[in-house]
Amino acid sequence: MKMLFGRTRGLTSKPFHYCPGCTHGIIHRLTAEALVELGVLEQTVGVCPVGCAVFAYEYFNCDMIEAAHGRAPAVATGVKRVLPDRTVFTYQGDGDLAAIGTAEIVHAAARGEKITTIFVNNAVYGMTGGQMAPTTLLGQKTTTTPLGRRAEEAGYPLRVAELLATIEGAAYVARVAVNSPKHVLQAKKAIRRAFEVQLAGLGFALVEVLSTCPTNWGLSPVEALKWVEERMIPYYPLGEFKVPQEEKTNA
Repeated sequence: MKMLFGRTRGLTSKPFHYCPGCTHGIIHRLTAEALVELGVLEQTVGVCPVGCAVFAYEYFNCDMIEAAHGRAPAVATGVKRVLPDRTVFTYQGDGDLAAIGTAEIVHAAARGEKITTIFVNNAVYGMTGGQMAPTTLLGQKTTTTPLGRRAEEAGYPLRVAELLATIEGAAYVARVAVNSPKHVLQAKKAIRRAFEVQLAGLGFALVEVLSTCPTNWGLSPVEALKWVEERMIPYYPLGEFKVPQEEKTNA
């Protein structure tokens, strides 16, 4: 019997540890599929974050390195410069990338490092107990903002894709979501494109993925998908914010 759908060889057989309804698993699969389809899985090195995806080295079927909190871009930079023939990616959450690791990601983009970053934005610190993250929305309740985030106290949510798109060394920056089949297909396309930019040697590439956290949001998995659509996407619009200069020239 012909198999129409199966587990990608880009992932190991290790069951995911993520909470029910969390979309990290979807993002893992899309990333792994892109690496397989591009024929680079065997020459890929991934860098894990500190956060919910801290055990990503058990799931991706390629060489993986664990980085200190927020330092994945620095580790990836070292790997890529020493082994320029490798495909190198970081997989990071909003606490890891947009809080303690803000300087790392900004300067990796500014240097135009030829790496790919998959940035998972679920608007909360997932692993450590649901505290406010740099991406937590105004009014959103967390364990450290029980009455909702207020701009007067905590500032405004950080739009990472828009920020990095202003940096000259960034070649490709996009924001996608995985809360519906349509959005999953769009996310797959953007993630693959980000790796293609690296393979072409064009510079730094990042895909921000709006993800769910039903446990810390206090919602059911279905309600969490709706929350992404109704609350996150209006503040974090989807689309490509930066494309390679040569594509603009040929357009």
